[in-house]
Amino acid sequence: MGQEDLIAYIEQSRKEAERVASSVKDFRVFSFDHIPERPVIRPEVKRIVDCLVRYQNSGIPRHMAVFGARGCGKTLTFRYLERAFADKVRLPFFGINCRVHNSSFKALAALLKTKPRGYAYSELCERFEREIPSPAVIVLDESDMLGEKDSRRDILYFLSRSPKRYLVVLLSNNHRYLKNLDESTRSSLQPEVIPFRTYSAQEILDILKDRAETGLKVVEPGLIEEIAAMTAKNTNSDVRVGIKALLYAATNEAGTVEECFSKAREDIIKDVLADTNEKALLILKAAQEEPTRLVKTVYQHYVDLSRNYKEEPYGYTQFYSTLGYLASLGLILMVSAKVDRTFTNRIEPLVSPDELNAVFAQRFQ
Repeated sequence: MGQEDLIAYIEQSRKEAERVASSVKDFRVFSFDHIPERPVIRPEVKRIVDCLVRYQNSGIPRHMAVFGARGCGKTLTFRYLERAFADKVRLPFFGINCRVHNSSFKALAALLKTKPRGYAYSELCERFEREIPSPAVIVLDESDMLGEKDSRRDILYFLSRSPKRYLVVLLSNNHRYLKNLDESTRSSLQPEVIPFRTYSAQEILDILKDRAETGLKVVEPGLIEEIAAMTAKNTNSDVRVGIKALLYAATNEAGTVEECFSKAREDIIKDVLADTNEKALLILKAAQEEPTRLVKTVYQHYVDLSRNYKEEPYGYTQFYSTLGYLASLGLILMVSAKVDRTFTNRIEPLVSPDELNAVFAQRFQ
């Protein structure tokens, strides 16, 4: 590209940015980290609030395990509650994402806002009890992502047994996660399990209306209703797809509303696949390649694929648990199927081969 071509492209890009900005009041409203002033309040949230208020008054924690599919509002809910409780009752929240800090050692260091090197694990525990006040709420987002080498999840045992009586909140997409904890940790935690159902069509509509009113200058009639309906029907009510599709439609990112929605969904799937570990990717690959897609035959193909790619395969129990996790991400659907005279499960991938192969090629070069 010559200098004149580059200057012309810069001018073209500038004009396009101005066109996009002409329809948007605040781009931050369409970030998944945005906390609305009036979030959707559902019955599950009332249970959480009751637990937090009782803890603040009594100092006796009732730990919580909050499960639900991606895009159902788990993380956003606790970010909003952190702000609300800081204003009203001064109950401090401390939180990390266990996908980023994927061991007990790294998680404690992150909560302390320090580098993990130079400390023994026991020293971090002692420092944590000195520096983190009580009562305090410790939120471990994507808690099932604590690494396989950290099989005992020592941070959970420490926090639940600490004399400081911290309240532990586990957020996860995988409802089978608790079964994988060792008996001592489960006995210490004894969390109240709070399932987060997916958003209803009306709740998705309310969320998108709020984002549109806050973030857009003009909204085409019927646009929000159309995107809300597609989100509820085609994405397991993953509201993130609806939010991104709304922005794309408002800024004419693609030709039609359907094309904007498809682009938004593809973007979300790419992000989800990029965050998925190698073993789960191999399971998805096996499900796409195995003709019957029956769970047991897919497992055998997964074991063979793992060995071909020099990955240690999961045992069947962990494999089946990962299927639940993949279903919660919206990457597969588990369908009951009759084979001979018995019923079994068939795996229906919701990811196209092209989408999976693109990520697969990067991770298994």
